[in-house]
Amino acid sequence: MPALASLYAPRTRGITGSVIDASTSLLGGQTHDVVRLAMGSPAREAIPSATFGALLGELEADDGAFDYGPTEGDAGLRAALLEFLASHGTRAADDELLITSGGMQGLDLVCKLFVGRGDLVAVESPTYTNGTATISGYEGEMIEVPGDADGMHVDALERLAGEHGRPPKLIYTIPTFQNPAGTTLSLQRRERLIELAAAWGAVVLEDDPYSLLRFEGEDLPSLRELGAGRARVIAVHTFSKILAPGLRVGWVLAEPEVIARMVHARQSMDTCTAPPMQRLVARFLADGFADGHLAWLRVDYHDRKVAMQQSLADELGDLGASWTDPHGGFFLWLTLDEGIDTEALFPTALREGVAYIPGRAFSIGGRFGNALRLAFSAEPPERAREGIARLRRAIETTDHQE
Repeated sequence: MPALASLYAPRTRGITGSVIDASTSLLGGQTHDVVRLAMGSPAREAIPSATFGALLGELEADDGAFDYGPTEGDAGLRAALLEFLASHGTRAADDELLITSGGMQGLDLVCKLFVGRGDLVAVESPTYTNGTATISGYEGEMIEVPGDADGMHVDALERLAGEHGRPPKLIYTIPTFQNPAGTTLSLQRRERLIELAAAWGAVVLEDDPYSLLRFEGEDLPSLRELGAGRARVIAVHTFSKILAPGLRVGWVLAEPEVIARMVHARQSMDTCTAPPMQRLVARFLADGFADGHLAWLRVDYHDRKVAMQQSLADELGDLGASWTDPHGGFFLWLTLDEGIDTEALFPTALREGVAYIPGRAFSIGGRFGNALRLAFSAEPPERAREGIARLRRAIETTDHQE
């Protein structure tokens, strides 16, 4: 019998898994108290569980709620979502919308359609590790584009394309409250990115889980809005961050031909997003719960961000640490002294009772060894403060051991 390794398809070499998702299992196996600053999850109290429970109870009499559903999405959810989006300034036609099983399925569908072996894909650096894992799984060749407080350096993107002798086929970006850095692509850079994509004929994959969670500053036009009629932009969204990740409901906005192709592609995946969860979200939107819920989230997450920044200043300010100042979303990007390896530090931190995601997880080239991602969303301020204090103790312990 041949060795199993010889039977795998060549593309499996690019299937890397996810440090972020693996942390869920890792933390589930801990028997001591751990402040969980790793996963980008909503706060437990931010999930409207009581409302969900009441709405789920109503589904018992909802004909077809537990049957198969149409691949493109439940008609009630599609109508409610399009109306909700229009009320927030995003207009889309019915044939430009696909309901997905979370945002990750949207990313997978885009890569399934547009990324093949050796295709050049530009990604931010740092960036969401599950996004790059998806690209890698479809055998794309990635180039890392650095960024700063205003998001991706679009001029660097142009220079890197020149160095590679060809433009990217796909540009993967999280332009608003980026994961992991929390930064937002400036309007000037958004416009330049669309210009480049149009000139190159590149597809822009706009990963947008967080824009509805802005708690400071002015809204910026989405890349899809800026690219209308000029560049091909596919926008991937999810209810995981604004409602609950366990729902596994997301959506994609793209031109009708792309949506039709995605429908065909996912019919060999999961047929449809779970109909009961779709009906639940549809009722939540149609019954008018969403706007009040979002208003509360924005206040709460702003308070959590400010509290975490104060904790960082109190506990790590004298160590030369620096961190980003997001205007929305879930994350802070913490940079420590160059002599601190956050991957090596992690076991000590976990023993001390705090979890984070090391910076190298967000770079295909293993950069950002002295950085880490902190989620301010999931833990209340007093718990986050305790977590930062534990991180300080871990740093001191590791330094002492060295």
